[in-house]
Amino acid sequence: MYTTLISVAQLQTLLASGQRCMVFDCSFELMEPVAGDQQYQQMHIAGAVRADLDRHLSAPKGASDAASGGRHPLPSRETFAAWLNSVGFDSTMQAVVYDRQGCNYCGRLWWMLKWAGHEAVAVLDGGLQAWQAGGGATRSGAESGATAEQAGSGFALSAPKAVLATTQTVVSKLGRPGQNLIDARGAPRYRGEVEPLDPVAGHIPGALNRVFGLNFDASGKFKPAAQLKAEFEALLAGRDPATVVHHCGSGVSAVPNIIAMEAAGLGRAALYAGSWSEWCSDPARPVAQG
Repeated sequence: MYTTLISVAQLQTLLASGQRCMVFDCSFELMEPVAGDQQYQQMHIAGAVRADLDRHLSAPKGASDAASGGRHPLPSRETFAAWLNSVGFDSTMQAVVYDRQGCNYCGRLWWMLKWAGHEAVAVLDGGLQAWQAGGGATRSGAESGATAEQAGSGFALSAPKAVLATTQTVVSKLGRPGQNLIDARGAPRYRGEVEPLDPVAGHIPGALNRVFGLNFDASGKFKPAAQLKAEFEALLAGRDPATVVHHCGSGVSAVPNIIAMEAAGLGRAALYAGSWSEWCSDPARPVAQG
């Protein structure tokens, strides 16, 4: 079972072995939402199922059963499970997720599967670019997903294996030693110098800043575990990794930090999925700048 990262060679071996596995293409472009579908149609890993951030991995704005707020609200676990069943994903399958945007979006599905109780999910290290460089098979057009026969008994929710922090829990622990926030947005947004997406600039008081792109080397793969561990320990400066709550603008690009901490052996930290976009929606909540 692969639970954090999987290499191109490991995925090629897995697919050749005939083991039950489903690959998901999570490509997305924030400023041009239709581009992800176009990229998938043009080329994807052979057999990969499309997983779109807006349609499949987020709830519609204003949905009564959304599990979080913000610009990309989480769907309920039940709605998410229904989508997994619709593409033929089975609880016994290994899931592999990837994108072509530097792991900016596929981590969302990785985290959501953990949240749904499914541990057997891994991120393809290096994404589509690494797959192509390794000679992996690609295809264009659409994929149908698993057939009813391949899907087996379907996907069933079980106890969450990832912690979802809510605005209420973040507020209740703000400034206390039992919670340490890490903001994955770019430094200018964190400092409040610019804000291209949300109505208020700045960050949650006390939050540390680690841009999610710092987790990768020049090839787009995650840095070695020892290097990631040293970098996170330097950032935390003695704070307990178990107290960390990750966030970003809308709960998506924070996940590479969660994956990196886990790959480094520092455990699976919580995610504040509503993130800054939900936090700053209420002017009564404090904002820090600088």
